[in-house]
Amino acid sequence: MAKSVADRVLDAALNIIKNNDTRQTVCSAEPTNYTQGNATYALADVTMASGDYTLANGDTSGRKVTVASKTAVPVDVTGTVTHAALLDVSGSLLDYVTTTASQAVAAGGTVDIGSWKVEIADPS
Repeated sequence: MAKSVADRVLDAALNIIKNNDTRQTVCSAEPTNYTQGNATYALADVTMASGDYTLANGDTSGRKVTVASKTAVPVDVTGTVTHAALLDVSGSLLDYVTTTASQAVAAGGTVDIGSWKVEIADPS
């Protein structure tokens, strides 16, 4: 029996990110809750708006949201970036975490955060 899902179902999940996540942080370890993503492991943060997220067909299948790159983000804490996190600040929620290329950053400097994607595949 074949499986399928409507794009609007996948978009509903991705729209949670697009419509609610107003902060992106780069972190020194994998955060598992809002406090860790927003403070404990956060080395730098940047404000996000819904225009920073673009929904489209997935690269392989399904749907994706592309997170816009951010340049010259001020670094608050010296450390090594290993993860990026998307946060719903108004709800104090950690919505998505991904790994990044390891990069040393220093307080008072800046960091560039490249564009990245969250993709949900079609069922198989």
